[in-house]
Amino acid sequence: MQLSRSLTGAIFLTFALGLLLSSTTNAHNITKILAKHPEFSTFNHYLTITHLADEINRRETITVCAVDNAATGAAPGSTGFVNVTDLKGGKVGFGAEDNDGKLDATFVKSLQEIPYNISVIQISKILPSPEAEAPTPAPNELNLTSIMSKKGCKVFSDMLIATGAIDTFYDNADGGLTVFCPLDSVITDFAPKYKNLTAEKKVSLLLYHGIPVYESMPMLKSNNGLMNTLATDGANKYDFTVQNDGEVVTLKTKIVTARIVGTLIDEQPLAVYTINKVLLPRELFKAALTPAPAPAPEAEAPKDADSPTAPEPFAPDSEPEDQTASDQNGSVRSKGGILVAVVLSVWLGAFMSV
Repeated sequence: MQLSRSLTGAIFLTFALGLLLSSTTNAHNITKILAKHPEFSTFNHYLTITHLADEINRRETITVCAVDNAATGAAPGSTGFVNVTDLKGGKVGFGAEDNDGKLDATFVKSLQEIPYNISVIQISKILPSPEAEAPTPAPNELNLTSIMSKKGCKVFSDMLIATGAIDTFYDNADGGLTVFCPLDSVITDFAPKYKNLTAEKKVSLLLYHGIPVYESMPMLKSNNGLMNTLATDGANKYDFTVQNDGEVVTLKTKIVTARIVGTLIDEQPLAVYTINKVLLPRELFKAALTPAPAPAPEAEAPKDADSPTAPEPFAPDSEPEDQTASDQNGSVRSKGGILVAVVLSVWLGAFMSV
């Protein structure tokens, strides 16, 4: 049975329309949109670990107000309503509904717009809300340093205390803290390079080993990608990439790849893991990225005037070697032509006689 052209066209159109509709069911992915803008990596990270990204992706029409990594403020959540007000001079203000009408943030720019689907915009500040505050107790200094000291990370713990970097770790512990601690043997081998750093760079290096988010081992395995650190500050990215291969979790900088080899503590809001290498940020060790120049070719030793030299090959004056070879080739070709002619003559004679 054959189908008419109109029926075939209708079936094809229905099939194509089905593909179109299926491809637009999930028309936006907030994590992929924000991944194009590295300055929003912290905001993107929190959307992932709180599972808000999935909720955003399920909405057919939504506007996301994002803040960049430089934005500060305490905003654990909100009651769910935002006051948007058109201000003078073309500005737009944003404020939490339960904030007594105060507009804490203003519109900065649009990151991406998909008509009738999703709009991602940048606002200047986090929108605070006392309704959602849920403070968690920070680990005290004695617990953190003693845990590291008793379980193979005493040298790293001593460095944190000596430089004062430990204070930054505790300042960020309220919202969760994850520390990647190089083992004592690793730090000992790295000591000569560490001593050559300035005091400021030593602090940056130590802060590079902490992230201001609680990350359990299952979370690290599922949330692969770029991670900001305690050293991240505006243009100074100081980030690294978390990757996993089955049960193995690695931390990859532009210079070195370290592997998590143990867990000292994993109790929210604190996680401390041991690693087999010191994390080296490119911001401090750019020289390691520059390939060494190729060695210059050795100059030829000057020839000794008295040293014997190999005699030049002798060629007769009557005829150059290349000319002789050419003549010989010519003779071969000539003889070959005569031979072919003789064979053809014999064959033709035999044919005529028949």
